Amino acid sequence: MTDKLKIVFSFLLFVAGIVGYYLLGNEVLVLRILVILIGLGCAGIVFWKTAPGEKTFGFINESIIEAKRVVWPTRKETIQMTITVFILVAVMAVFLALVDISFTYIINWLLGRG
Repeated sequence: MTDKLKIVFSFLLFVAGIVGYYLLGNEVLVLRILVILIGLGCAGIVFWKTAPGEKTFGFINESIIEAKRVVWPTRKETIQMTITVFILVAVMAVFLALVDISFTYIINWLLGRG
């Protein structure tokens, strides 16, 4: 039950941050951004203390750790794969153009137009 109350309170803080941003419409932009960041930050902290929040933030943390393990391609590999993709696209464009022209010729021949 307390988790549900925390989630509702977190949502209300989230909404309060967004409403505060729009209520300060004519104020300095930095103040508006500060208000929304405080509201969203407080909402995140309250949500973090719930069971679903712990699972969510745990998943995000594990995702960040996994993303750090990714081996990114080198500049040379990226250029080679880009060139390969461009060549394949060009070859497929020529192939599909030939197929289209062939079908057009065959259909026109069958219909007696040419």
